[in-house]
Amino acid sequence: MNKSTSKKFFFWASTATFLAFSAGCNSGQPPQAANEQPQVASPVVQQTPQPVNPPVVQQTTPQPINPPIAQASNQTVSNEVSRLLQTKQCANCNLVGANLQNADLEDANLQGANLRQANLQQADLEKANLQGANLQAANLINAKLEKANLQSANLQQANLQRADLEDANLTGANITGANLQRTDTDFDNTIMPDGTVRRR
Repeated sequence: MNKSTSKKFFFWASTATFLAFSAGCNSGQPPQAANEQPQVASPVVQQTPQPVNPPVVQQTTPQPINPPIAQASNQTVSNEVSRLLQTKQCANCNLVGANLQNADLEDANLQGANLRQANLQQADLEKANLQGANLQAANLINAKLEKANLQSANLQQANLQRADLEDANLTGANITGANLQRTDTDFDNTIMPDGTVRRR
């Protein structure tokens, strides 16, 4: 090979190398090494939410509540009964449902007392002051009410069978629904609710 041919070959080889190097620089990316591994994105692991258990509500069995008012009322009635039997003075007393059967209450002061549903069967209430007393639904069977003051008393639905009402004063008393069977013979000089005097 002559010198002219060698120079031409060297010139073209240099030009090709320069152009290849220039192309690699213009791309802006460094040539990737042959052994460099491509970057692989890590898989996204989705976490399954754990179920949240609701708070456990402990149910407690309600404790029975004793009615203090009822207990206090029963104790009051018991105390009032004792006082009445000892002193025969019990104005405005709470004697609801009291058991006064066969009690000696002659001349007793029971003005304004609450004797609703009380048991006064065969009780001696002669000349007792029962003015304004509440005797609603009271048991007064065979009760002795001779000369008793029952003015403005509430005798609604009271049982007065065979009760002795001789000379009793019932002025203004409420006897609606009261059982007055077989008491006719005991109405002697009795002042009735309307103010009239009933005789035998």
